[in-house]
Amino acid sequence: MAQAPIQFDRASGALEGANLWERTAALALATGSKISSHFSHRGYIGCANLLRKTLPERNIAIRLNPDATFEFPYGDGYWSKLLNRAYHYEGELELLFRDSAGVDYTLLDCGANYGYWSVLVSSAPMGAHRAIAIEPSSQNFAKLKNNAEINGNRFELMKCAIGSGRGRARLSGTKHEAFSIAGNADGGEDVPVIALDDLIEDGKVAASGKYLIKLDVEGVEIEAIKGGARLLATDSVILCEEHGNDPLHSVSRHILEKTPLTLIVYDPRSHRLEIVTELSILDRIKVSSHVGYNVFGTASAFWLDRVSALNAHASRRSQ
Repeated sequence: MAQAPIQFDRASGALEGANLWERTAALALATGSKISSHFSHRGYIGCANLLRKTLPERNIAIRLNPDATFEFPYGDGYWSKLLNRAYHYEGELELLFRDSAGVDYTLLDCGANYGYWSVLVSSAPMGAHRAIAIEPSSQNFAKLKNNAEINGNRFELMKCAIGSGRGRARLSGTKHEAFSIAGNADGGEDVPVIALDDLIEDGKVAASGKYLIKLDVEGVEIEAIKGGARLLATDSVILCEEHGNDPLHSVSRHILEKTPLTLIVYDPRSHRLEIVTELSILDRIKVSSHVGYNVFGTASAFWLDRVSALNAHASRRSQ
């Protein structure tokens, strides 16, 4: 019988249900995150995963807020940074989600992994939004399903990949956070693929409405954007990853040059969401080759107004 999860409250820092070694490991994981944050967490995942091998196999349940619990295997290198209470996972996304708590939108969490954003966005403090978590990996989907269950099954699940159209593909990779259908790798897992616009066709979402579309699809972002023309013509924002190791800024270049979407990026220098007209701004922002940077694309006047208001609030706070 599996052990009950360790409990960690990000607000208070309380750690419950852990033995002495597990408590020591929690301190090491949190400290490692703080130190490595100065180097974009380079090396953290590998070190954490080595430490994980010395720990009993059990989960840790992170209380993100009073209505959101996120569970994952204790010591997981990708998610253990959450033990560092000063750490913000994809802070530019959290900025937009928090500012949009009062907006009636649906989150399409494409490449949901274990469901972090679906758990958070569907929670009461974040607006209790409808969320659809889409994840192709059987390994990840089991953990995603668990997170749906411990949060009252308040968000929907779909087991498939997102691409340019319907079909099937081979999903491969060695890291749960980087499984991909890009390329033609041998082995892996055969998974169904749908396009974003198939969500309209299949009645999962309406052809009108407000959507935030988190697109974390590991190398097929451009294909996914091509398959979402109808959905992206709604009041929607696409939130997708610009890879730090891509000096050509391929995803942003496609959005800027091949779509009607306005390209937006969070600039840590100005603490604003800046409209991008020249890709050279990304040369300055993308300082680490081993991490991803989120960019936004929207054709919606509603969301562009929200971004302007958010920037105005940020400017007043900085004064």
